[in-house]
Amino acid sequence: MEALITVLPGDGIGPEVASAGIRSLEQVAAGYGHNFKFSEQLIGGAAIDAVQNPFPPNTASSCRESDAIMLGAVGGPKWSDPNAEIRPEQGLLALRAELEVFANIRPVQIIDELADASPIKADRLQGVDMVVVRELTGGIYFGEKTRDEESASDLCVYHKHEVERIIRVAAKLARQRHGKLCSVDKANVLESSRFWRDVTLKTMAAEFPEIELDHILVDAAAMHLINRPASFDVIVTENMFGDILTDEASMLVGSLGMLPSASLGDSTRGLYEPIHGSAPDLAGQGIANPCGMVASAAMLLRHSLGLEEEATALERAIRQVIADGVRTADIASKGSRVSSTTEMADAIIQQLR
Repeated sequence: MEALITVLPGDGIGPEVASAGIRSLEQVAAGYGHNFKFSEQLIGGAAIDAVQNPFPPNTASSCRESDAIMLGAVGGPKWSDPNAEIRPEQGLLALRAELEVFANIRPVQIIDELADASPIKADRLQGVDMVVVRELTGGIYFGEKTRDEESASDLCVYHKHEVERIIRVAAKLARQRHGKLCSVDKANVLESSRFWRDVTLKTMAAEFPEIELDHILVDAAAMHLINRPASFDVIVTENMFGDILTDEASMLVGSLGMLPSASLGDSTRGLYEPIHGSAPDLAGQGIANPCGMVASAAMLLRHSLGLEEEATALERAIRQVIADGVRTADIASKGSRVSSTTEMADAIIQQLR
């Protein structure tokens, strides 16, 4: 297979983990006889510094021409002035809108050998295997914003078709898994959540009557992710709630650095990135965990290129390396040897070989 992949290293630790993602895909290509070409482009703060635009036209053009896009991270204190007219995060939102990727899929699976890296008691982690589906291009992040000296507002808007399509993505995933779907909202307070719940009920009754549907308020969901995480199969929720809950869920597996994500739309072209941020305090030290990025590369192989065998091999390589005791600082137990970003990537690539 031939494929063109746009790589957006971004800011902070983004370039370091993006390099690990590229190397893992290059090894997959070499081992399975594929030809992957990579186009590296600017986004976020790095793009602001270079061309005063967080999502330059060249980046947009490359993304449109690619089979898949791999993103490191954006943002950092250098560009954190909330009053600035241009911010790195604008590049990320523009990228999602450009690609029309409305469904962000974030799997959360426990690796037994990392139980001691989680702040959650080990008995609570047994059997945890869930997928969080986050609506990505609507809601408060994209709503109209106003501000003056006396007040500010962010408008949260959801349309029927936006709710229907994300519910369909989540329900189809639940159908492939254990047949359970939990929709998270704040319907006791927010009109947008009451609308979300009504559309969800109608869509599920009409199209997925066999799926067990549950509704949980977002505050209760945050609590249950800690006290009974194994009860969840597929969670679906709106943009901001999904952003917050998946960061919380990362603590189940021990580190933000472990979780991948895929952002998908109606086409096979997707956006793949670890869920962590740019971690500017770690940048340049070679200590960032590349596993989330490499696992995102596996999702790229599966969802955009249709290479299930290769995706599974890459995921198994990550798990085996963890089982062998290789650890970056964020998942290291007391007294264990700490590996660098490059050493962890080397170990995964060697396992692939």
